[in-house]
Amino acid sequence: MFKKVATAICALSFFWCMPVLSAEHGTASEAKVMVQKTIEAMKKSGVQATIAEINKRDGQYSDKDLYVVVYDFNGKNLAHLNPRMVGKDMIELKDEDGKFFIKERLEMAKKKGSGWQDYKFLNPLTKQIEPKSMYIEKYEDVIVGCGIYK
Repeated sequence: MFKKVATAICALSFFWCMPVLSAEHGTASEAKVMVQKTIEAMKKSGVQATIAEINKRDGQYSDKDLYVVVYDFNGKNLAHLNPRMVGKDMIELKDEDGKFFIKERLEMAKKKGSGWQDYKFLNPLTKQIEPKSMYIEKYEDVIVGCGIYK
């Protein structure tokens, strides 16, 4: 049951985002730069102010099919392109292969501070489950990420 609900949430989140996505895919280096740009904004303006800016969805924290997400260390989504995702506890979310990718993301941030994580997710352009990589960095008490489709 949970897997069906999680899959539905993921599908809704990406179908909602489709009009803002272009056919061009972002690169790994662009995703990493977006994360670092977000952390610089957090250092300058504060974490909460930057999260509020991300959640305005004005394009400052999204480009092509790239967009920034922010989680707390309990797996709660704090910032997302899709407003339905903001505030949701995502800790038990699984990908198509049953991987608890949010849990894995949190562990990576705690142990390494940053890195790339692979998982599978619905691509809003192709409407297919595809391999995806998310670059994450820990900053203070949040995790900032931006993902690419492979």
